Amino acid sequence: MSSNKLDESFRDSISTIDKKGKRAFIYPKIPVGRFYNKRKLLSYALLAFLLSAPFIKINGNQFLLFNVLERKFNIFSFPFWPQDFHLVVISMIIGVVGLALFTVAFGRIFCGWFCPQTIFMEMVFRRIEFWIDGDRGAQMRLAKQSWDKEKIRKRVTKWIIFFIISFIIANVFLAYLIGSDEVLDLIKDGPKENTSTLIALLIFTGVFFFIYASFREQVCIIACPYGRMQGVLLDNKSINVAYDHVRGEAENGRAKFHKGEDRQALGVGDCIDCKICVNVCPTGIDIRNGTQLECINCTACIDECDTIMEKVGLPKGLIRYASEDEIVKKEKFQLTTRMKGYIAVLAILTGFFIGMLFLRNDVEATILHMPGQLFQHEGDTISNVYNYKVINKTEGDFKKVTFKLVNSKGEIKLVGKPFISIERQGFTQGTMFVKILEKDLNKEDIELQIEVYNNNRLIETAKTNFNGPRNFN
Repeated sequence: MSSNKLDESFRDSISTIDKKGKRAFIYPKIPVGRFYNKRKLLSYALLAFLLSAPFIKINGNQFLLFNVLERKFNIFSFPFWPQDFHLVVISMIIGVVGLALFTVAFGRIFCGWFCPQTIFMEMVFRRIEFWIDGDRGAQMRLAKQSWDKEKIRKRVTKWIIFFIISFIIANVFLAYLIGSDEVLDLIKDGPKENTSTLIALLIFTGVFFFIYASFREQVCIIACPYGRMQGVLLDNKSINVAYDHVRGEAENGRAKFHKGEDRQALGVGDCIDCKICVNVCPTGIDIRNGTQLECINCTACIDECDTIMEKVGLPKGLIRYASEDEIVKKEKFQLTTRMKGYIAVLAILTGFFIGMLFLRNDVEATILHMPGQLFQHEGDTISNVYNYKVINKTEGDFKKVTFKLVNSKGEIKLVGKPFISIERQGFTQGTMFVKILEKDLNKEDIELQIEVYNNNRLIETAKTNFNGPRNFN
């Protein structure tokens, strides 16, 4: 029998670093069970979405695009321009608040079920590793094995496959950043014509290869800020993958299983100390030590523990989704004041965001004085020169765009052409002159209101200032 007193020394170190401070590789057992089967189905659906999203187009817009260099974003095929940056910020705040609410209620379940890092690691690279190197025991033996033909063959095969998949991920990642059309054009042109892009692509490939071949679960344990945030947000009412220590430890702690024994009479818990839950954990923790920041809620320990409990004839659910209050006080899950507060903030932000979307202009026009240029006398008229930029956020082309003065008598003359045209989801910019009779000016600085028309249909109104002489006739 083991002591009922919990050893807290595990909190002084992490499972991926040994006592000498060196990297300790985790060799988890192949998970099997109902939760794992559900995770596989969800993961494959999310993988299909992640790999195809930048190549899907709706109304000619890429489904997901995060072009930071050109400051153009598409979210669910809805385009956001630099002028819409406030909407992007609000949507990011909504995401953070939503994730915080999700964590307060359900712990780090996002990491185990939805996070791209976990999905690629556990459902792609780890499964390839199981296929090539074998299960936990075989991997540990192979790691200690000398570099003979078998080990070289398995390592080289695994690394080549990992590199190919990393290269594919890098291309998809690039499609999110610069657009799928641009990536496909680069592929058609070949590497000789795009050496700099190829180098950047290989750098991304190297990063992904390093993460999935070596760094692995340390992304979740060390690098990911969400793991740190989890420790702040969780409380005794948050649902996590939890070990029922009340049932598992009882009065006299854990004990190995012996057939025909009456464990209740012996005062020992239902945990038979088989350590299968530790061996299957992809981050190498012992869930029986309680909630830990390394736990990604992947449920592998639940599946394995349920299998063991079934074999020894004890009730399932020794490890399950539960809150600390449910385990200790038998309280069912309910919305707390903090959760209600997050829900209220999330509802307000979402309503505000939807309202801003409806109020967003489909056309943006800016008209600004050309830097360093003052007014000019042209006979009886005063002339100012401006730079203009018109953005078409709609799905239709603007064939004939013209400008018209509203609150002043005068003339607008575009440089180089009588009118402009703008493609869908595009913009144009140029130079224009605004000329007003000097006798119509009543002060040196007046505000102009300029209407923008497409085929004689008003599409936007812009404001700018017109400078004139200080002395008037």
